[in-house]
Amino acid sequence: MANDSTLKTSHTQENYLKALYHLTLEKKEVTVNDLAKRLDLKMPSITSMMQKMANEKLIKYEKYKPIKLTEKGKKEAAIIIRKHRLTEMFLVEKMNFGWEEVHDIAEQIEHIQSQKFFQKMDDMLGHPALDPHGSPIPDKYGNYKQLDQKTLDQADLNTTVVVIGLTNSSDDLLRFLNSKGIKLGSEMVIVEKEPFDGSMKVAVGKKEMMLSSTVSAQLFFQVKK
Repeated sequence: MANDSTLKTSHTQENYLKALYHLTLEKKEVTVNDLAKRLDLKMPSITSMMQKMANEKLIKYEKYKPIKLTEKGKKEAAIIIRKHRLTEMFLVEKMNFGWEEVHDIAEQIEHIQSQKFFQKMDDMLGHPALDPHGSPIPDKYGNYKQLDQKTLDQADLNTTVVVIGLTNSSDDLLRFLNSKGIKLGSEMVIVEKEPFDGSMKVAVGKKEMMLSSTVSAQLFFQVKK
């Protein structure tokens, strides 16, 4: 994987691998139905691709049983994620894109097969450990440590915290955070927590605002030391 040889996986297979990888992190068992929902595809299309990927030793698949990535599949999925996250960081750091603008562009660039291209990108960025949304970037061998992080809805009252990542990087969430002046590294104090609906009042600098439980459950934090 470290040279410039072309991967055997197609663009479509890469999308399946990436979806399976993320689902595996979220769920103990991943079904064909889970994958169909994630990719918004019909079951026959999913089943056909699962059989093909099983033949290529990328997954372990039996009808009516959970889908499992093989070690080969995990490695190739991690390399695709590496390319995506490196691209997002490059677009933000070197081309001044907003963090809400980079996902769709990275979706296109991640399918470039040249490993040398992405290694040069990594070198220019100084080998970042995280992407612009706080997610870990796998190394060139597909290795990375999944971070053990807590979300803001778990923060204690009257605690000063720092935003260090997001559970997802949807455009809607990023635009909302931009409108509130919240970004990675933002410090906030937990002023109030509403037991009924999980919403909370936070102070970001001199500005106080309400965050819904939906938003706070998507922000990773660490307590300011």
